[in-house]
Amino acid sequence: MGSLIDLNLYPDPPNTTTIATGYADTAAISIIPKVEPKLEPLDESVDVPPESNSNPILGLISQPTTALVEHSEVDESNVYSEYNRISEMFRTAFAKDMETYDEIQATDPDAQAIVPVPEENQLSTVVVPSRRKNPSRSSELVRVTNLGIEDERYFRDVVRKTRMIYDSLRVLVVMEDDKRRSFGIVSTPRARGDLKASAVMKDRGLWLNRDKRIVGEIPGVHVGDVFFFRMELCVVGMHGQVQAGIDYLTSNQSSNREPIATSVIVSGGYEDDEDAGDVIVYTGHGGQDKNNKQVVHQKLEGGNLAMERSMHYGIEVRVIRGFKYEGSPSGKVYVYDGLYKIIEAWFDVGKSGFGVYKFKLVRMENQTEMGSALLKLAENLRTKPLEVRPVGYISFDISMKKENIPVFLFNDIDNNHEPMYYDYLKTSVFPPFVYHQVGGGCMCVSGCSKDCFCAQKNGGEFAYDSNGLLVRGKPLIFECGPFCRCPPNCQNRVSQKGVRNRFEVFRSRETGWGVRSLDLIQAGSFICEYSGVVLTREQAQLFTMNGDSLIYPNRFSERWAEWGDLSQIFSDYVKPSYPCVPPLDFAMDVSRMRNLACYMSHSSSPNVLVQLVLYDHSNLAFPHLMLFAMENIPPLRELSIDYGQADELLDASCSEVQGVEAVNMLCRKICNVFNAVIQKRLPPISCHVVKL
Repeated sequence: MGSLIDLNLYPDPPNTTTIATGYADTAAISIIPKVEPKLEPLDESVDVPPESNSNPILGLISQPTTALVEHSEVDESNVYSEYNRISEMFRTAFAKDMETYDEIQATDPDAQAIVPVPEENQLSTVVVPSRRKNPSRSSELVRVTNLGIEDERYFRDVVRKTRMIYDSLRVLVVMEDDKRRSFGIVSTPRARGDLKASAVMKDRGLWLNRDKRIVGEIPGVHVGDVFFFRMELCVVGMHGQVQAGIDYLTSNQSSNREPIATSVIVSGGYEDDEDAGDVIVYTGHGGQDKNNKQVVHQKLEGGNLAMERSMHYGIEVRVIRGFKYEGSPSGKVYVYDGLYKIIEAWFDVGKSGFGVYKFKLVRMENQTEMGSALLKLAENLRTKPLEVRPVGYISFDISMKKENIPVFLFNDIDNNHEPMYYDYLKTSVFPPFVYHQVGGGCMCVSGCSKDCFCAQKNGGEFAYDSNGLLVRGKPLIFECGPFCRCPPNCQNRVSQKGVRNRFEVFRSRETGWGVRSLDLIQAGSFICEYSGVVLTREQAQLFTMNGDSLIYPNRFSERWAEWGDLSQIFSDYVKPSYPCVPPLDFAMDVSRMRNLACYMSHSSSPNVLVQLVLYDHSNLAFPHLMLFAMENIPPLRELSIDYGQADELLDASCSEVQGVEAVNMLCRKICNVFNAVIQKRLPPISCHVVKL
């Protein structure tokens, strides 16, 4: 169990200021233009006038969010339990050895000026209602330390679920707005899905870390995590300012009446900023006009004073880098790059001739590699891989041009070239009888609408938005196929188009073979199909007797149900159950033919989900296994799937067959002949299978 240390802060601060100024009298400087805080230019609210509509999702876009506020019981299984958990950790962290305020000593030698609160000032456990309207941020300054493995998993899962709600809600808002416009309702500004999603989640009490102001690491957020929107940083508690570059605890909230900085966003918005990665010269805020031009001297107040005080007390700050990124839905990306110490501060003359405060930030040691550095590395690998990695590449396309984009094979650990021995299989091979059920297609020559035949098979709506993102998971998705008359760019043709990102199968010391992307993958995006040779139950029993390891689709966990789950937003939300899919009574042989998906590792907290899809036939018992991203996946981060648990029915059936001696001997003879033929063409190889 980790500990939550409270900052009531520090001993009485000295009266002297530690910043050296280059001007004799900065207090006498007159302010002519309006002094702007250090802002990010992108996130401006868009007000959408209310409009009568019975659709609850359309109402989410058009109605004021205050109309959605209700109160309900706290459910420990919900993400709100994170608040209660932190409060309880805080309450028990210093149950013993409490002293008076003037005599407090830090119990941790590495506490970095963070000390426990006196017993008389401690708060008891507070039960936070599951829904609350615009809760104000806490004035309690704390650091979370010594989290155990289970705590790490718990908080990571809380953050992942919260981000999934945000992403799926944002995608849904944009899609419904596009639908309104298709009906001719174009008099209102286009909906900002990021703003609407964050506003609704705030009204529902789903913003994280509002009950404590955390310095240092945010539990559940890892170095390298990427965010496409500033508002998402607010939702997870990484950075509480919508536009200001410095987030801080104000002086009227601080216990000793001094502001303390907790995080900064480095985006090059100030001309005097210098960024060398591990060392940053960060310009304070204030004194800029609307064109980001410095027009007046800065003052030692607000965020600037908070940065100086954090330096004085040795309190670290979180650094988030923001920069333009091609392919981002917002045009930018924000990457968490870890913790930095402010080691120096001074007042200097900027490039525009005005006085600015500068702060030197140095990255703390023993942290994982910066996410922004990995983004740049991945960009170079896409264009000039051999210059970046002269050693390690075995193949620049193991798909042999079967995929739209080459699939790299990389191994700088040993001489294992196993993936080269398999035939690459772009899509699954089904038994011929499966295609006896083809069904009819839609007749939408110019493009599909909600009234078309394929939309009706999906329950009257398409599963993807206009950008090809999965809106919410379903038991089964019907895509338009070869019997439809709609064009190739139809909104309902997504997974059948194959790989869109640049992937790399790589050798890992931890997981053996693994898969990672050289592109930044947006949550809800299609990744690839999990392909293999599909076997019936009887065929699977024969292959199992011969020792071949098979993939059983019915063992995959139903992670699709988590994507788009808005039960915490809408009280009447019902998990999708249409269309009803029979149990998947087949196996997949990947022992000699496979694709990159077969190298994805297992995880109980995966970043990839399995979604069943039909498009080239209508046999519900044999769908394609399509993989989609459950979260924003940074470049060079390993992809993982929840392979689930073993299927007892199939295992039992195999045991029964093996118990019949006559059948067993016959099967062995058949398999021996089969292997003898195969091994003349291929060397003996082992199948990469995740052991559960």
